[in-house]
Formats: sequence, structure tokens, C-alpha cells
Amino acid sequence: MTYLVPFDGSALAEAALRRATEFGDLTDTEVVALVVIPLDERDFAVERGWIDEDERYDPDEIESALEATIRAVAPDATFRCERPEDVSSVASITTDVVRTIRSVAEEVDAEIVFIGSENAGRVSTPVSSVGAPVSEDPRYDVHIVRHVDDADTD
Repeated sequence: MTYLVPFDGSALAEAALRRATEFGDLTDTEVVALVVIPLDERDFAVERGWIDEDERYDPDEIESALEATIRAVAPDATFRCERPEDVSSVASITTDVVRTIRSVAEEVDAEIVFIGSENAGRVSTPVSSVGAPVSEDPRYDVHIVRHVDDADTD
């Protein structure tokens, strides 16, 4: 069994990774930190704070930076990066990211997906949130981390 943590480098994603690691240590369960970097989506990278407006878009550099953050938070977590291609001209980037998270969750036989999201599970969610669509999949349980604890920032 596995705990899966979609990771975008945000404070809430870090809190979710810390929580998953705590649970994993207690239950002797593998933690997989998943980074999803859509191909040729510079705006997506800027939105997430991975790069600045005027910075060059290099998915390899973004992957390395996010992996370094994951290693600092959870050194024993398994790092995984996926780069989904745009499979449908009508699908949004968020849809592609959600599809990738769900696919990886199934592949690694995730028991719980830990999501760091301020709005996952609420009635109304922003279009850019992957929390709500990922939390709707009945194949795994979902642990939603909505707050960054003081201990998470140490």
C-alpha cells in the first residue's frame, strides 16, 4: 500500500507531505510524492510560483527544484514526476493534471491521497484546483490538509 501526495511546492502541499510522512512512519507505508509538470505550459508554471514572469521555462529545472524541496521535507519519500501531454484540445490543464494524479494513484495502489488544498471538497472550487476532482475518486481515501501548522513551517 502507498500514500500518494500530489506536490506543487505550495505550503499546503508541504504540509500534506509532512502529514503523509507522519502517517507513513506510523503505519510503515510508502509515501510517493508526485509532481505533475504539464508540457509547454509556461503560464501554469508562473501561476504556481515555479518561475517568475520573465524567467525561462525549463521543466527539468522545475522538476529538480521541486524534488529538492520534497527531499528537504521528506527524505525517505519516493519522488515521481509526470509530464502529461495535452491529450484533448478541449481538456484544461487542470483536467490533464487530475487525470495524471488519478492514473498514478491507481498505478501505485494508493490507499490514501493526501491533498494540500484550501478549497478541496467545498461546494464551489476554483477551476485551477485539482483537490476537488481528485477527492471525488472512490478508489482511494482522501486526507485533505487545509491548514499549515506552525510545526510545518519549522
